[in-house]
Amino acid sequence: MRFFTCVAFAACLASPGLAQPQTAGGSLPSPDELSSRDTLTVAVGGAILPDYDGSDDYRIVPVGAIRGRYHGISFDTSGTYLYVNLVPAHGKLTFEAGPVAGMRFDTRKDIEDPIVKLLPHRHRAVELGAFAGIGLHGLTNPYDTLSLRVDAAHDIGNAHKSTVVGTTLSFSTPVSRKTYVSASTGAEFVSNKFADYYYGISPADSLATGGVLPIFDADGGMKDWKASLLVNQSITGDLLGGLSIFGMGQYSHLVGDFRRSPIVADRGSASQWLGAVGLAYTW
Repeated sequence: MRFFTCVAFAACLASPGLAQPQTAGGSLPSPDELSSRDTLTVAVGGAILPDYDGSDDYRIVPVGAIRGRYHGISFDTSGTYLYVNLVPAHGKLTFEAGPVAGMRFDTRKDIEDPIVKLLPHRHRAVELGAFAGIGLHGLTNPYDTLSLRVDAAHDIGNAHKSTVVGTTLSFSTPVSRKTYVSASTGAEFVSNKFADYYYGISPADSLATGGVLPIFDADGGMKDWKASLLVNQSITGDLLGGLSIFGMGQYSHLVGDFRRSPIVADRGSASQWLGAVGLAYTW
């Protein structure tokens, strides 16, 4: 759940799930058999996203993601972050835990707004941390998943130098052997350091904009909430393997001082839209 969460679709693309116990192609493997298989999905596409988190200007960028599992160890990317789950999945109730690492690229370098562009650039944040989650399977069919994940990552670089905590609640299910859908919602919580670094306006910052942006001291807390929907459609093969096409949309809303920051309230928008389309291949 970061600035480039428009590619969070990768968390679902390789989830092998099939709504019917049998098809013309024969019997399907059980959920336990699927969870023990090695698999890899690579996805590429394009996305439309805000210039910065809180901007009302949008741009199109290329995106990519991977997800897989090897000998019970699974991994997936969410934006520019890599999650590695060290807990093998078995049964109707599963747990996950492991490290997370990535980078935050909200540097203000490639933005359209002429006033915000006058503000100092920000460093790329290098964040390391851990995550844990729980999943409940087989609520509506043998292959669906209701899951809750919490992650925490700290900037070890020269950017906001603080810890970010994110939560995600998602429900994913196949609706046929070739179609897969996933809906999720979540929130992000940050410190005062993070809020000041990305959303505060210092006296020097205000002066740099000719006083257009007033001085603003941003406090941390809940940064935003968001909801997203992913649809993945197989083109060749089925959800167990082959080529597929995906589409993903997300709406998020900044709250608190993040919504009131001059770069959002005066120059941008608290409402943020993200979208991505592309192709994926599963082995």
